[in-house]
Amino acid sequence: MSGCGCEVEIKNNEQKSLLYILLAINSIMFFVELFAGIVGQSAGLIADSFDMLADSLVYIISIYAIGKAYEKKEQAARLSGYFQIILGSLLLLEIGRRFIMGHEPQSQLMIIISFIALIANIICLILINKHKEGEIHMRASWIFSKNDVIANTGVIIAGFLVYLLSSPWPDLLIGVFIVAVVIRGGLTILSETKNHSTCSKQ
Repeated sequence: MSGCGCEVEIKNNEQKSLLYILLAINSIMFFVELFAGIVGQSAGLIADSFDMLADSLVYIISIYAIGKAYEKKEQAARLSGYFQIILGSLLLLEIGRRFIMGHEPQSQLMIIISFIALIANIICLILINKHKEGEIHMRASWIFSKNDVIANTGVIIAGFLVYLLSSPWPDLLIGVFIVAVVIRGGLTILSETKNHSTCSKQ
């Protein structure tokens, strides 16, 4: 049965199933963190929820790219990078608004919800880890999952600092940090797609 395309079809189905699982986890956590962030007045949780939303968009785009020509996969990865940068910029505006208007983040809620999100993202990272050196659209998914783990850890630390210092500043700072992580992830994947495109033309 060599040349029938069966191996490619199996690979495509495996990627699609994995991305659907990642999409489900991130979509659920987006709503959980957004609700908790609004109730708990936490810029960090809201920032992390939008990071989850950005990842969900990345997974949707990656699902679309499966089975397509390399150029389509490259375009999908590039679009994912742009989405990350746009959402990161919107997040920065929200953090700026909270800085001006003031807020009182609830540290316990920050810690509990971020710990749940951390577990969810570690599961995502383990699931997609074998694709970290794979095709560009799958590598994009791995990069953003890795960034999520970093962001969740930061929100947990910020929650403890808010409690210890009785100050909203750690929450605002972690929000800015997450924005930086999100935008950096977008720039990284844009850089990689550019490098892949250059190599493929040589």
